[in-house]
Amino acid sequence: MKTIIILGGGVGGIVTANELSSHLSVEHKIILIEKNKEHTFAPSYLWLMNGDRNKKQISVTLKSLLKKNIEVVNATVNEIVPAEQKVKACEKEYHYDFLVVALGADLAPEKIPGLDDSIHTFYTLEGAAKLHEELKNFSSGKVAVVISSMPYKCPGAPHEGAMLIEDFFTAKGLRKKVEISLFTPEPQPLPVAGPELGNAVKNILDKKGILFHPSMQLNSVDTKSKQLFFNGKDTYEYDLLIVIPPHQAPVAIGKSDLANANGWIDVNPASLQTKYENVFAIGDITSIPLPGRWIPDKPMMLPKAGVFAHLQADVVAKNITNKIKGEKADEKFCADGYCMLEAGEDLAGFAYGDFFGEPHPQVYLKKVARKWHIGKVLFEKWWLSPVGFKKVFYKDLLLAGGTLIGVPVKL
Repeated sequence: MKTIIILGGGVGGIVTANELSSHLSVEHKIILIEKNKEHTFAPSYLWLMNGDRNKKQISVTLKSLLKKNIEVVNATVNEIVPAEQKVKACEKEYHYDFLVVALGADLAPEKIPGLDDSIHTFYTLEGAAKLHEELKNFSSGKVAVVISSMPYKCPGAPHEGAMLIEDFFTAKGLRKKVEISLFTPEPQPLPVAGPELGNAVKNILDKKGILFHPSMQLNSVDTKSKQLFFNGKDTYEYDLLIVIPPHQAPVAIGKSDLANANGWIDVNPASLQTKYENVFAIGDITSIPLPGRWIPDKPMMLPKAGVFAHLQADVVAKNITNKIKGEKADEKFCADGYCMLEAGEDLAGFAYGDFFGEPHPQVYLKKVARKWHIGKVLFEKWWLSPVGFKKVFYKDLLLAGGTLIGVPVKL
């Protein structure tokens, strides 16, 4: 009997656990440790922000998404000791033969000097719900959407957020009374994807009258005077401030010797194995450099996005299964990623490409259309459906269409 422990119940953890359960016999033990009993679908936080969803529509119990023979431990991971093949969660020890770290990235808004409760975000469930109430009562003024630092999860989300806010005020007939600005420390939108896609996104923002401010590193906020201060730049006044908070690795990672100098986990880009044998890391917690992309003198990293966590989970689960069965474990992560980029008016773009492409990532943007929005809605419904119904729903999803989870289908 082998024991596989998975830390984290997000996209990567759920997919890993279910894939292992599907391919391993019942004598092997699969344990998933996650602090939250409820699982929320983070890509839908933007729809919660603009009123298209409520909390219940994008939240389900974690157990409903997992197969029955997976043991779920609701606890916070306190310590990881790879040298002793053990982890601690709420002071209880768990020993493993294989470990998959899928703890994601934590938000650290407290790192923003001048922060208080008047600052909003759509990067959490509660934050998106609170922001919706604020938007409903906002009638005129300057809205600032600020990417506070890098790296951050879902590189397209800040741009989507700005466009959906623009759509919200357009629907209310208030667009001419609201100025929307997007600030980022990056030189262009989604620089990891290259100038072609970045310019395409910039053109969409321009057409919607959203002011884009590149190379703006947030230094501090004065919420009394409602001013933003950027390093070496002019100040900016706002009426409503929405931030993408700084991201950091969970405390347990920082205390372990898995962390690199920046707090994330270095892995083999193909196998996702860490420096310890049979210890893997997937998703937002990882640090994987990309070929041919630099800011300004450091290599860019693979974006922190659910699609990559999903694909990495498949690779790791297959390789663990093959190792246990005594077969060749040579599955490789190829970084062929995609995302639907919401643009408002029930429209979306579709970005896709090879992020390991040489000499640099090859990423493209399909023309904004309603079918990509429909695809995102369908994926949301599929993901949140109970594990026992996913195959049935997947048939309906295929019939409806959309290039989803790697399966090309006609619309």
